[in-house]
Amino acid sequence: MNSRVAWSKGVVVPAALGVLCATAGLLTWAGAGADARVGAASVSAYDPPSTAAATASTAAPLLATSSLDSGVGRLGSGLDRGWVSAEAGRTGIAARAVTAYARAALRLEEEDPGCRLGWTTLAGIGWVESQHGTIDGNTLLADGTTRRPIHGPALDGTGGVSALAASADDTAAHGNPAWDHAVGPMQFIGSTWRRWGSDGDGDGVADRADLDDAAYAAGRYLCANGDDLTTGSGWTAAVRSYNHAVAYVAAVLAAADSYGA
Repeated sequence: MNSRVAWSKGVVVPAALGVLCATAGLLTWAGAGADARVGAASVSAYDPPSTAAATASTAAPLLATSSLDSGVGRLGSGLDRGWVSAEAGRTGIAARAVTAYARAALRLEEEDPGCRLGWTTLAGIGWVESQHGTIDGNTLLADGTTRRPIHGPALDGTGGVSALAASADDTAAHGNPAWDHAVGPMQFIGSTWRRWGSDGDGDGVADRADLDDAAYAAGRYLCANGDDLTTGSGWTAAVRSYNHAVAYVAAVLAAADSYGA
């Protein structure tokens, strides 16, 4: 997540979007030791359909026929577990991840109703950033964390990324004493997490390695500018603020639109 600074980082994309992202000059992760890494071979079996024509100029018209404002299934004031199971089966997203995205969307619906954030938008970002925590054979655990940490590349000023020095908190999160890394299934950098870090599951801890917390924080971030995310312009502006790359917006659109279709 770029925290509104000018840097580019690797993103996971559906295989069919590989050419689009390559032409945009996006980087892939080089790997980080035992951490989950991004690579062409790590794309999972579920590939949302390509929207190869989606660019910054065409995203808004495409959104007019999408289901990005897809509603969450409720049971009373909470989440309908039957709906979760059905959506997991329909989309190929693990029920644990669907739960995290849907709970975040429900909470934002109460806290910021004008934003109109759909759970499918969070799911689209979750796919692009880490395949919902399963990148490179990783596993999303019952508590919302992953079996292995998910760390992006060192933001050391090389390979097209900005140089972002690590704070003590950042080093504790990813182990690098010199440079920051994006961390967790929604890929937050340290400075952004310090501003938007949130406790999405009510356990008293805001942890960017926990999908419940990261999805809620991502939702708060997407809604921060006051845009209506059911409009093409509002949705595009919000997602582009998360990562400024044109191909990133197109990849999130392709995934989110597929999930909501």
